[in-house]
Amino acid sequence: MQVPKGRLILQTMRAHDQHNTTIYSLNDRYRGVSNGRFVVFVNPDDLAELGLSDGQTVDIFSEWPGRPDKVLRGYRVVSYPSARGCAALYFPEGNELIHREAVADVCNTPTSKQIVVRLEPGTTPVATGRPVAE
Repeated sequence: MQVPKGRLILQTMRAHDQHNTTIYSLNDRYRGVSNGRFVVFVNPDDLAELGLSDGQTVDIFSEWPGRPDKVLRGYRVVSYPSARGCAALYFPEGNELIHREAVADVCNTPTSKQIVVRLEPGTTPVATGRPVAE
């Protein structure tokens, strides 16, 4: 898969206090996140290349050929030693970025691991509740 410069591949994951889509708390002791899930994990080297910093508020745009971008606004960047070239979001929150057309050819299941995203500086962090999705 070709990923344009300045873009990342989306990963979705679960937190420690989560079973499938049931979320038991807003804490993730695996990754040191407390009282919130509206974060995007990015490798520190990728953050530097993108001109972003740990703790910064960003808007996350997903791109799909021939379709308008989808966006989640107000996420907090967390510098994390994840794989280079990837951005990781909690599931199910990250599902908002997956286009309906992003499905496997034969079985028609979502291709959640092939979503190209870009991060842009945001202006309003998510305080509580769900972030704004467009």
